[in-house]
Amino acid sequence: MKIHEFQAKELLRKFGAAVPTGRECKTADEAAAAYTALKSPVCVVKAQIHAGGRGKAGGVKVVKSAAEAKAAAAGMLGKVLKTYQTGPAGQLVRRLWVEQGCEIASELYVGIALDRELQLPVMMVSSEGGVEIETVAHDHPEKILKQAFSPAKGLGDAEAKKLAAGIGLKGATIDKGAAFLKALAKAYVELDCSLAEINPLVTTKAGDVLALDAKINFDSNALFRHEDVVALRDLDEEDPKEVEASKYDLSYIALDGSIGCMVNGAGLAMATMDVIQLAGASPANFLDVGGGATKEKVTEAFKILLSDSKVKGVLVNIFGGIMKCDVLAEGVIAAVQQVKLGVPLVVRLEGTNVEKGRALLEKSGLPIITATDLDDAAKKICAAVKGKK
Repeated sequence: MKIHEFQAKELLRKFGAAVPTGRECKTADEAAAAYTALKSPVCVVKAQIHAGGRGKAGGVKVVKSAAEAKAAAAGMLGKVLKTYQTGPAGQLVRRLWVEQGCEIASELYVGIALDRELQLPVMMVSSEGGVEIETVAHDHPEKILKQAFSPAKGLGDAEAKKLAAGIGLKGATIDKGAAFLKALAKAYVELDCSLAEINPLVTTKAGDVLALDAKINFDSNALFRHEDVVALRDLDEEDPKEVEASKYDLSYIALDGSIGCMVNGAGLAMATMDVIQLAGASPANFLDVGGGATKEKVTEAFKILLSDSKVKGVLVNIFGGIMKCDVLAEGVIAAVQQVKLGVPLVVRLEGTNVEKGRALLEKSGLPIITATDLDDAAKKICAAVKGKK
């Protein structure tokens, strides 16, 4: 789960990390009032969307009066912002963050992610802040310092100071920088984050160390422990199909292809997507209905697939273990009967009760193409989609 920059900053503030003061705004008049209330000669108006690259796309404006704040807000709200992370469709700006400006002395980078080989969170810092970390990693990998730390013990004082010094902090700013790093590490662990990124982390001419931007993502499997975090979820920023899938505990991620996929098991889903690609098409989604899916769950999953206008054909690939093939067949039949099927449908079943499942599909009288194995299924759906064109 993702949250907005201003929400991330407010969470970090609770853990003792220094962040600029600001106000959330949903209208141009609120932005003007925020500028006045913040009592800062320079403020920054920022579009709040779940994507990076806002500055280059016109989603960040420096203002020096309430009138400028109002004009900047009016130019962002209700507009579609297109960045390298939103894709060509862009994202509608519905809210803003107006915060106090500061005199920047340097821009740094800090991020925390899970290292699956070490099975530990790893803090990454760099003196090259304000730049995509992928670019720094590619062009100047030596400028990225890493430190794994224990979730139980947190980031130690010595480790934090070593990282702070390693990115160029000196004197009193080393202590402030180390304190920020420790606070970020604590927040990452206690909030069950999957990613915590500050880019840029800045030092100011007054000697402060502040999070000028903040991106925090959460492990969805741990959200049951954090009702306060769940309350921050902005459904307007998410794909409606993914939101609907979450209601039925379905693992769904929208992609850019034309073949809708329904599979049980993440590994099998990945393999199915790969084979579709090899057969000459691209998957429109990742959809794992899980091992214990019910008829109702399969029906809803099928409806979500067909609600995607990009889907030109559907491939159902089920290996029945815990999930029985006849249950899957009943779900597919029920879904096709409820939703007008205007695209080719290929179903490959194998495993528990496979003969019962195949018999149900054959007796349904519905336009369902059956396949013997995954390669056969991928070839048939690709051929059917091309023939439909």
